[in-house]
Amino acid sequence: MIKADMHMHTTYSDGIFSPYEVVKKCKQRGLSVISITDHDSVDAFPDAIEYGKEFGVEVIPGVELSALVDDRDVHILGYFLDYTNKRLLEYLEFFRRERVKRAERIVAKLNNINVPLTIESVLERAGHGAVGRPHIASAMVEEGYIETYHQAFEKFIGNGGPAFEKKFQLTLKDAIQLISSSGGLSFLAHPGRFTTEELLHQTIRSGLDGIEVIHPSHQPSHTSYYRGVVNEYFLLESGGSDFHGGKKNDDEVLGNFYIDESRVNMMKHRLFSGNSPKK
Repeated sequence: MIKADMHMHTTYSDGIFSPYEVVKKCKQRGLSVISITDHDSVDAFPDAIEYGKEFGVEVIPGVELSALVDDRDVHILGYFLDYTNKRLLEYLEFFRRERVKRAERIVAKLNNINVPLTIESVLERAGHGAVGRPHIASAMVEEGYIETYHQAFEKFIGNGGPAFEKKFQLTLKDAIQLISSSGGLSFLAHPGRFTTEELLHQTIRSGLDGIEVIHPSHQPSHTSYYRGVVNEYFLLESGGSDFHGGKKNDDEVLGNFYIDESRVNMMKHRLFSGNSPKK
């Protein structure tokens, strides 16, 4: 059986492995199809696609965007993107600049509560990736301001924490439109983490192509429920490991959370046959 993992991250967002390392690891774990879905970045391509050819792994261009629905943060996965699309690249560059501004605001709040972290330290850990709270948490641990990565979120930078800052977010319709105009399909990511039934149906009405049914955060009951929703609304099913490596201690998920080839082929059929409701 061909195994496809449609959700993972590299050093171009908050993963710790380069595109080359990610593709190599995927091959070692028995994956034949993958989508790299970095936050607000498609910079892993086209190198990752070439690495895929080297290792015999099909690499599908993807991205993960944040959107706002009723003051709730939801994540949208885009697949089969034209990663050279000018409008997409302009938006992603804007999002990354907003990420830096947010990181600066968080660091300033930390400084005000006697955590003398510097923005330079955070940006150094982000490297060429889109900076985010994981980089701030890592810097706090490595510089001895907190004991563990998770404590950084629990005590300081998590939602509602004393150094929390909201990030810039698109509306859900704008996120879906951006993906669609770049030739892609849009999927609601890991709904079991946050969603209510009303919120789920609101996202469906906005024109999603599918739902991420398989995810490490989903219990079997979640998987069954979202698969039922997919079938009821004639949506597509995706799934993956949400692999980051490193501080998230998620190495064991790679190769164990996946969809089969038929699900990927259904995506391709909808995309290339013009049957997507947005095409």
